[in-house]
Amino acid sequence: MTIFVDMDEVMADAYNAHIEIYNQEHNAQLTKEDCYGREVWQCVPEAHQQSIKDHTHRVGFFRDMKVIPNSQEVLRELNQKYEVYVASAAMEFPNSLREKSDWLDLHFPFIPWQQRILCGHKYILKGDVLIDDRSRNLHTFEGRPIIFTSPHNVHTTDFERAENWLEIAEKLL
Repeated sequence: MTIFVDMDEVMADAYNAHIEIYNQEHNAQLTKEDCYGREVWQCVPEAHQQSIKDHTHRVGFFRDMKVIPNSQEVLRELNQKYEVYVASAAMEFPNSLREKSDWLDLHFPFIPWQQRILCGHKYILKGDVLIDDRSRNLHTFEGRPIIFTSPHNVHTTDFERAENWLEIAEKLL
């Protein structure tokens, strides 16, 4: 079985990274619960929205993200049993290419560079399972799409859902 796994908001906590930077820079108290069903930039005053969108262009943004709980342990087990590839639309933010690769080296050294796909559109992926937080990627996938819960997608009901990595383990191990 071939499994593709998205990075941002599946392995790496991009959503909370945006919130932490915003709170620090604007002396705010925004929480992920405040944002359910929306992107972080949609939850702040209009005058601050562009600053959140610009986070992804900052040096260090992708390098410094926290690891989603239990992702390392479950992905290690999946990788021992199946063909696991990290598939990230990194071309959207060209500065992220090196940072994402370095982040994977640090936190997921058992997934070598040969199992990393830093791409544009994910509709090119052909395999058995895609774990992603974005429905736009899951709609075009021909295998089994699993939506990984992130605050922005809590109202999406089109796909099989995994709330966390322990649920991924139950479904695939």
